[in-house]
Amino acid sequence: MNDELRITNNNEEEWAAWSAKFDRVDPEKPRIAYKEGYKYQLVQDYLRVIPITPDRDIYSDFISLRRDGLLRIKKGYAWDGPSGPALDTRDFIRGSLVHDSLYQLMREHGLDDAYREAADQILRTICREDGMLSVRAWWVYAGVRFGGGAAVAHDNPVLYAP
Repeated sequence: MNDELRITNNNEEEWAAWSAKFDRVDPEKPRIAYKEGYKYQLVQDYLRVIPITPDRDIYSDFISLRRDGLLRIKKGYAWDGPSGPALDTRDFIRGSLVHDSLYQLMREHGLDDAYREAADQILRTICREDGMLSVRAWWVYAGVRFGGGAAVAHDNPVLYAP
């Protein structure tokens, strides 16, 4: 039997054995692993060509960035939207999606953090495309340039319940 889920009937012993093997928890007290800090979830894939062209294709569960600059953010991706004192407005949501996904690739999947400034510029560009006033888009850009470095270095910890 391979490591896929193959439960042949409603056998509780079989289910408990599988659960213990894959969840690494006591089958009498199952837990979940999760992260806090997300308020939006994508309901369809989003594709965009961006001016970031890494030297190799990067793939994760929800984000991929090809060498030709094609960014794909998959359905189900969760992000926290605009950070800090920023207001969550419609002209900011798409930019925050792309920006958060690029920062996540820097934190977790090997996108060189030398692309951070380009990611910040992309945020400003998308916000302007979506109708944000140029003065506000400049403040958004200045804010991520000033405070964004910590977001590249920090990932939300994995929490468990119960």
